[in-house]
Amino acid sequence: MTIKIYNTLSREKEDFKPLVEGKVSMYVCGPTVYNYIHIGNARPAIVFDTVRRYFEYQGYHVDYVLNFTDVDDKIIKAAKELGEEVPAISNKFIQAYLEDVDALGVKKATHNPRVMETMDDIVRFIELLVEKGYAYEADGDVYFKPRAFEGYGKLSHQSIDELRSGARIQVGEKKEDPLDFALWKKAKEGEISWESPWGKGRPGWHIECSAMVKKYLGDTIDIHAGGQDLTFPHHENEIAQSEAMTGKTFANYWMHNGYININNEKMSKSLGNFVLTRDLISKHDPQVLRFFMLSVHYRNPINFTEELLQSAQNSLERIKTAYQNLEHRKENSMNLVDHKDEWIEKIDKLRKRFEREMDDDFNTANAISVLFDLAKEANVYLQLKQTSTEVIDVFRDTLQKLLTVLGIDVREEKELLDEEIENLIEERNEARKNRDFRRADGIRDMLKEKGIVLEDTPQGVRWKRG
Repeated sequence: MTIKIYNTLSREKEDFKPLVEGKVSMYVCGPTVYNYIHIGNARPAIVFDTVRRYFEYQGYHVDYVLNFTDVDDKIIKAAKELGEEVPAISNKFIQAYLEDVDALGVKKATHNPRVMETMDDIVRFIELLVEKGYAYEADGDVYFKPRAFEGYGKLSHQSIDELRSGARIQVGEKKEDPLDFALWKKAKEGEISWESPWGKGRPGWHIECSAMVKKYLGDTIDIHAGGQDLTFPHHENEIAQSEAMTGKTFANYWMHNGYININNEKMSKSLGNFVLTRDLISKHDPQVLRFFMLSVHYRNPINFTEELLQSAQNSLERIKTAYQNLEHRKENSMNLVDHKDEWIEKIDKLRKRFEREMDDDFNTANAISVLFDLAKEANVYLQLKQTSTEVIDVFRDTLQKLLTVLGIDVREEKELLDEEIENLIEERNEARKNRDFRRADGIRDMLKEKGIVLEDTPQGVRWKRG
């Protein structure tokens, strides 16, 4: 069956047809790194990681790009308040983001581009928009003209006149039309800045993603994704910039996840219900948080309460117990043939049901219901006086494979053998040699969690069980 995706652009479910057979190019808007991420940021990280995992389960190669906005008004403000440089603030919170989403089972992106590392591409992109007549300079600032781009408003399904009525020109702005938006901002005194044909400054928010998509994935991509709040103006402006510059369709499918409410209220700092992801995963199993996020269809709003999180924990525990029962029962099973094919066919039907639900716009909520049925059937089978090793293997492997699609691992952790520890230390040494400090630190932290303490000495790395 073909995978169907709800496309925000058409407001319909569409059959997924990749630009290149067997490959998916996917860009997800990442965080502005001025603070630790809240659970609203965690939702798209989990959702679109699961989308990626399902494509890979179905045999696709996925080029997955997630960016970091590492220079921005909020970051500059945070740097001033803390008395630090902008790059130091950005690096700190990029590392924190990677730690948080890693704990949530999010796979490493193919690329994590940053604004500061893409500056030449951004400046060149803006130059071309000016040359083509879609943008203009005004006293060191550069603005894009939405009225010059036919079709502006097509993603958010608003007419340009409706958008115009809500637009305003802020004090100090010298744009020609209230709808015009900044591609380049003239540097203020003491601000971090870069040289450009228009003088010192830095990019506007929207242009960075257009430049990064083009650099890492090309003029046209399969899927562009992000939170619902990005539909307008961010994604609308990306389309206008990119299609004005290339003359080609920017993205074939647009995916947006729904909002998160806290105790039935919209999450906001003013209401005091702002929940940081790292605070949550310090108190709860991060896999439970991931399971909870996937228990609701990604396009629907999700309500977070401690009671619902506890319910998710109980539900995941049911599936985990079924898996562990299969593991333990295998030791006392035999190679029976009676009713073997009947049970294997039953398991296969459930696997196909899971796939049908995921094919239907990645309906993880319904897919989880199938996992409950699979766990239930496994428990029924284990009640039989005699069981087949082969059937148990198929139950266990199917459950594990489908849970992996959702980024959930229910296998019991086993103590690391000395040889495994030595291999990990060697991998850490290689990572440090290659300046992959994120991987090196990740290995150290993982070993520490398992009670293995590393000591870096002049003679090399030593380890001991803590």
